[in-house]
Amino acid sequence: MTGIEDARERRVRTGGVDLCVLELGDSSAPTVVLVHGYPDSKEVWAEVATRLAHRFHVVLYDVRGHGRSTAPKPLRGGFTLAKLTDDFLAVVDAVSPDRPVHLVGHDWGSVQSWEFVTVRRTEGRIASFTSMSGPSLDHFGHWIDARVKRPTPRRVGQLLGQGARSWYVYLLHTPAVPELAWRGPLGRSWPKLLQRAERLPAGDYPTASLRSDAAHGAWLYRDNVRPRLRHPREDAYAHAPVQLITPLGDAFLSERLYDDLERWAPRLTRRTLPDKHWIPRTRPDQVSAWIEEFVLAVEEDPEREPRRSDAHAQRFGGQLVLVTGAGSGIGRATALAFAEAGARVVAVDRDGAAAARTAELVRLAGAADAWAETADVSDEQTMEKLAEKVHRAYGVLDVLVNNAGVGLSGSFFTTTPEDWRRVLDVNLWGVIHGCRLFGARMAERGQGGHIVNVASAAAYQPSRALPAYSTSKAAVLMLSECLRAELADRRIGVSAICPGFVNTNITSTARFTGVDEAEQRRRQQRSARLYGMRNYPPEKVASAILDAVARNRAVVPVTPEARGLRALSRWAPRVARRLARVEPKL
Repeated sequence: MTGIEDARERRVRTGGVDLCVLELGDSSAPTVVLVHGYPDSKEVWAEVATRLAHRFHVVLYDVRGHGRSTAPKPLRGGFTLAKLTDDFLAVVDAVSPDRPVHLVGHDWGSVQSWEFVTVRRTEGRIASFTSMSGPSLDHFGHWIDARVKRPTPRRVGQLLGQGARSWYVYLLHTPAVPELAWRGPLGRSWPKLLQRAERLPAGDYPTASLRSDAAHGAWLYRDNVRPRLRHPREDAYAHAPVQLITPLGDAFLSERLYDDLERWAPRLTRRTLPDKHWIPRTRPDQVSAWIEEFVLAVEEDPEREPRRSDAHAQRFGGQLVLVTGAGSGIGRATALAFAEAGARVVAVDRDGAAAARTAELVRLAGAADAWAETADVSDEQTMEKLAEKVHRAYGVLDVLVNNAGVGLSGSFFTTTPEDWRRVLDVNLWGVIHGCRLFGARMAERGQGGHIVNVASAAAYQPSRALPAYSTSKAAVLMLSECLRAELADRRIGVSAICPGFVNTNITSTARFTGVDEAEQRRRQQRSARLYGMRNYPPEKVASAILDAVARNRAVVPVTPEARGLRALSRWAPRVARRLARVEPKL
């Protein structure tokens, strides 16, 4: 029970059973009630509960027949949604008699909590509801009816897909078999199966009561699923604001189940996580942050409008994102794009004034928080100090965008060792420093994340005019591919972004080797003019970056020419090599 050993315990008597209830935090603060699923006990919430306890009065209880709560006698008929609702009301009357509570449910805890938040007798006792991996049986029944009565190829596919995911539900309805399995081999092997399938951190979860919990909990399904799916309620409307957190990799529930949820929960805020079913254990930081944000917003204004529900806002709201080279161009556009999705943003640039201006724009764009930091990514000690400050002041990153870069053009023999050092220090070593210092903390936290490395179409298209620049970007591309393989088991995605000709100020600051200062300025002005005529905006690259993180894409050529050159390098390398011989006229 890591983190909840010191919780205050009480027993609540209701409907012939004794419920074991734990409380953490200040009892005068808003109350958050956590309801566990199957085959869990309240300990599934340990990591989330301890994180919430600094702001709230946190209550978690063992559902009847689970953990240290007693089981009804007989078991048959003892787990109906009506009796579970009685239990919930008994608990909240004991722990928060004068104020409505904020309800949070996972798996079957969410299934029963949907009942709590949609029946009339609980109205006024629930201030908000956060649902994870557990739909309302009434909503599910109507979802099935719509696909049976008005079938289309897409709807039939959804129905068959969810039917396959629900294989365990059928098994739990068989007499005696689930109990024998859970009290025997399945109960013994379940912890290791769960850790392997869900990548759960090793620890003291599940608890020793698992076998009896799972055997008793089979009656949750038997007492409720078939009756409610056959005859779903027509008035199952939520009477409190609802936050839906959907793990996109859930093996048991399709995200399509929630397509029509606004019909039943008009005050709905949607969130998504690229993870599997047991997110209270695998993503406690993000889950608790979203719960805290939602509860505080409802406390401030119970009638508030729900947050925007576009896909990027669902995915990145409240997450911590750091962008290097954020003072202009692609970096600034990326910082603003994450801000518009509700992320917290750290804007880093060697030009402190430019970073500060980006942070100001980010706050105006809607970021929950924004900070500016000055750092030269090529300086190892500076980056170490930056990482230490960020982790101490803001937390572990959810997304890192290594964007800072410099341009260099000229033949190999006019490129001096100093030129090579400058371009490699920023374009390659800057990425290495970022990945090493920030990525290591992501891996250590064990709750996933994403690293974005901005490379270039020059990473896979050689050019006689860009030997140093292309080498640095090719190295970034390969580094990204290697890191992606290494970090996949830690749920950390890595994406290499390969823009083509994008209208940013890198063209006016790029250096040209082997020419005097006057020719240097002329070529910079000429290249800036050409890129301006192409006029591909950095905002489109930023959009591609957010999409790459949301979809966990490996290599993303952005512009049409980048995509064309990528195809050429893969399918017609001889043509790509001939193209590399062309000398650009500047």
